[in-house]
Amino acid sequence: MDQTEFQVPQTLEDLIKQLHEIFSSDKINVEEVQTLMESYTSNPADWRKFAKFDKYRYTRNLVDKGNGKFNLMILCWGEGHGSIHDHSDSHCFLKLLQGQLKETQFDFPDSNRKNRELSKKWEKNFHENQCTYINDSIGLHRVENVSHTETAVSLHLYSPPFDSCHCYDERTGYKNKVKMTFWSRFGERTPLETSESKENN
Repeated sequence: MDQTEFQVPQTLEDLIKQLHEIFSSDKINVEEVQTLMESYTSNPADWRKFAKFDKYRYTRNLVDKGNGKFNLMILCWGEGHGSIHDHSDSHCFLKLLQGQLKETQFDFPDSNRKNRELSKKWEKNFHENQCTYINDSIGLHRVENVSHTETAVSLHLYSPPFDSCHCYDERTGYKNKVKMTFWSRFGERTPLETSESKENN
């Protein structure tokens, strides 16, 4: 899909349709995907049915499987929820649908310097309709809802999809492999899985 064919998606359904067109190609233009996601104006009527909250942890809610080339999901963040993680060699796009999230990027820990605090690169607050991008060549990041009074909702696209990643301890750099789980799929609650991997993004 050429940039000249770009149309501003009016609904989440429009956005998903155009994402399928972009990802029908084997070559992915990161800027094109990010521009498309930014161009969609969040409308709770579009995504409310996918937004499922859990008071104990943030939730990952699958919206679209992207023909196996990407996963599109909505993450719901209670007050104070967050994690530091990598992205298993995938592209990661994040768009704020509601509230605000703070992203902090870190360098990967040096394997020769164990038990060292992660080195912070930068941090930024993202607000409704803003979009950010990361992959493992950029580093790790922590995404968190720092509000004590408001929840947040974000739209995430991962290409290719992955079913596990590493979460990191900021103070020691220690990493722990975790399995990805979905709190819901296509608006329906998934069967309860073992809750070993509470960190997932």
